[in-house]
This record gives sequence, structure tokens and C-alpha cells, in this order.
Amino acid sequence: MQTLANVLVGLIAALHAYILVLEMFLWERRPGRELHGFDPAMAKATAPLAANQGLYNGFLAAGLVWGLIADDPTGFRVQVFFLVCVVVAGVYGAATANRRILFVQALPGAVALAAVLAAR
Repeated sequence: MQTLANVLVGLIAALHAYILVLEMFLWERRPGRELHGFDPAMAKATAPLAANQGLYNGFLAAGLVWGLIADDPTGFRVQVFFLVCVVVAGVYGAATANRRILFVQALPGAVALAAVLAAR
């Protein structure tokens, strides 16, 4: 069960690293614009906001990687903390921005959190 939990945490970290790249570096290019259906002008206007969001996603990814490499009990606690942050951010994003975030971010984060807790 511990291996499954570690793999899931690693996948959530990778997802948030990808979101960092998308929001910080690809926002004005095709992948970023297509994410929300923005035209080039709207993508340019919202790029600073997206970069800020991307930075926060990078912090989530870094925290999850820290949780994977830290010895217990710190590693376990860090994983739980950052996975709860992922779930809360996903629920908030789904409520305020786009329901799709619930399924892309909050649900996978909750599954990984359940696996981490079950492996304990």
C-alpha cells in the first residue's frame, strides 16, 4: 500500500509541476490559451495572474516531493498537509472558477490523500 501511496503522491506532484509550466510559461501559447478558450489578447492580459497561480502550483509540487523524500514522521505529515492543500484549492477552484477543477485536481488529490492515510 505504501508503494501505491507514493506513486499517487508522485503523480499529483507531477500534475502540479505540469500546471506550473502551463500557467507560467505556456499561457500565451496554444496549450495555455486552449485550456480556457482564450484568444491571444485575453491570454496576454491574464498572463500575470496565470503566472502567479502557476507559482503556487509549483509550491504544491515541491511540498509533495519533499514529503516523498523526507523521513517519517515528517514525510507523512508533509504529504498529508500538501495533499489537503491540493484538495482545498481544487474545491475552491471548482466553486469559483471551473467545475472541471474538482475532477482534475481535488478528486485525484483526495484519492492520493486516502492512500497515504491508509498506508499509515
